[in-house]
Amino acid sequence: MNKKRKQTPACFDPAQWAARRKSISQVLIRWYHSIARDLPWRHTPDPYRVWVSEIMLQQTQAERVKDYFQRFVTRFPSVFDLADADESVVLRHWEGLGYYRRARQLHATAKLIVSEHQGKFPQEADALRQLPGIGRYTAGAIASISFDLPEPILEANSRRVLARLVQYDRPLLGNKSDEPLWDVAAALVPRNGGAGEFNQALMDLGSIVCTPVSPCCEKCPLANQCEAYQLGVVDRIPNVAVRRSTKKVHEKAFVVVHKNKFLVVRRQPGEWWQGLWDFPREIPKQITVRGRPRSLGVIDYTVTNHKITCQVSSILALQRPAARRHQRWLSLPEIRKLPMTSPGRRIVLLAEKKLL
Repeated sequence: MNKKRKQTPACFDPAQWAARRKSISQVLIRWYHSIARDLPWRHTPDPYRVWVSEIMLQQTQAERVKDYFQRFVTRFPSVFDLADADESVVLRHWEGLGYYRRARQLHATAKLIVSEHQGKFPQEADALRQLPGIGRYTAGAIASISFDLPEPILEANSRRVLARLVQYDRPLLGNKSDEPLWDVAAALVPRNGGAGEFNQALMDLGSIVCTPVSPCCEKCPLANQCEAYQLGVVDRIPNVAVRRSTKKVHEKAFVVVHKNKFLVVRRQPGEWWQGLWDFPREIPKQITVRGRPRSLGVIDYTVTNHKITCQVSSILALQRPAARRHQRWLSLPEIRKLPMTSPGRRIVLLAEKKLL
């Protein structure tokens, strides 16, 4: 068994890795050309499509994003189309991806790009980072993939690859703890063309080969240069924080009905799915109901680290008081047209099945 060397992690010496830049990038890009994933946002280096895809890919796996991306860019084919759209329409086409703050920032940034940059994306990473919702990683991705600038990237997959490559076993908690790996990424990214391909290759390597559990090291093009592999410590790297424990939550949702009209409420600031429509979790005090609630079924869903079991019931309203600003009385076909929470969509299906 190999004896672990006592040394300062190589990632603190970016020059060491810069000296290997050419050999590592050539091997990795050659591998990428033979096995690259066919993802719709890779069909063109258009910065608009790269930007939309990168925002969607935050907290969401690539396979799940594919269909959402196609629908989104079909409806909003350019930054001008996105900027001109109403926020509710943008949210409707974002449904199912979650983390709706991303959609709002995407919309706000599109308006800014159109109004202040005449619809053209800045090319420099520093300028891109001045735009709402575009951080260090997203700016590097756009600059390298769309403009082939030598900007590094660091996200879940590439971070894992680089941590193992340089045998970086210190805790990775984000922000400052990631800085040494940013230094390595910056040292390795090609300077004279190929930066975008290199960064995408890093992401694919982490997704396909250098996986969190049971990585296929024997198939890795960088195995000969990987410090963790050579020392037999791949399973211990990266050293990431333990995930938060799951919290179980039980709640009730009410389908309040009056003459084939159903009450829906808009989620308020501070709530999950802010700005989207849903069925109320309690019967509003201004509504008088008749009889007892009738069970329509149970739905389960997950939000962050919360696992929620929701009991759905219908109840008849004796009258239909004027709806407040965040409330509407609508038919089920009308409700379907609203930007809704994912549980809300499932409650619509229950209501159609049990009440119509």
